[in-house]
Amino acid sequence: MSAPTPRPGRLVRSPAVLRDGQWWLVSEAGSIPATTPTFTSVLDGFAHAVAAADQAVDNLRARQNEPPASDTGGQQ
Repeated sequence: MSAPTPRPGRLVRSPAVLRDGQWWLVSEAGSIPATTPTFTSVLDGFAHAVAAADQAVDNLRARQNEPPASDTGGQQ
């Protein structure tokens, strides 16, 4: 299974926004591209971690909706 891909849009609780593969810092005053490789690699890493966490939550929710496995060692 491959790693989840970060979704375009605002990074949770931050001014960082991913648009067309480019990170931007956005505020009410305007926006500027994030171009420092070290900073953008940290943003990429965090975005991948958030995407993986979202996927794990989705998987847990899907499992909760599955019927329980039958118990083959039950009482007779």
